[in-house]
Amino acid sequence: MMKSFEQEKLSKKAKVAFDNREFNKAISIYNELLDIDPKDADALFSIANIFHLTGEISKAIKAFKKVLEVRPDHTDAAVSLSVLYNDIGQYEEASKIFQVASQKVKVNSKSSELNDNHIDRKFAIKHYELADLYLTYNRFDEALFEYGKVLKLDPENLEARVKIAKVYAKKGFVNKSFEELSKLKNERPDYLPGRIALGVLHYGKGDVLNATSEWEKVVSVDPLNNEAQMYLNFAKNATETTL
Repeated sequence: MMKSFEQEKLSKKAKVAFDNREFNKAISIYNELLDIDPKDADALFSIANIFHLTGEISKAIKAFKKVLEVRPDHTDAAVSLSVLYNDIGQYEEASKIFQVASQKVKVNSKSSELNDNHIDRKFAIKHYELADLYLTYNRFDEALFEYGKVLKLDPENLEARVKIAKVYAKKGFVNKSFEELSKLKNERPDYLPGRIALGVLHYGKGDVLNATSEWEKVVSVDPLNNEAQMYLNFAKNATETTL
């Protein structure tokens, strides 16, 4: 069913609040959408995600179930619910919901391999969100655990590899961080965020030469890369100040 102008306006407003982590405000707006249409699966799913991210597990489970009542084919809600059940140790229930979600994907896909990858990536996204949340609150071990789950499900998620290196650095395991980023650079020299992060590590150890070398390489490939350019300017100004 096509949404009205008012619904579209509220949806955009809610998304801004969600992206800014103004979760109470976002929930309030999503509830306005539900007053207009109690079967708004998108609003219900967003509320469920907020409960999940804020650790209100029982509310999240109830909300994801509500999504599936309204839209039984909502694969993302099924995967999210399966992740939650798995996290709280209800493995049988998690497996049951996962199988249902997997079958629904298979109905709409031609390749079995595509189905599995599709589901795995959806799981990976949920674990990535949780990892970022743990990192926000400096819960480094939990963040590492969740980023590790991401890579098991989606080995091509290079951003998760950079995040793992950053977490090691925050924990004080700088050599381990170097090891992770150097391995990533050797495997994927074209992945520019990895080279930027490696440059930051070099700079933190006082190795300005190797730091600027990494950032210059990034700029040579992507002249409009503002992050690498910012670090280069910072290093240049710091060097000039000390001379």
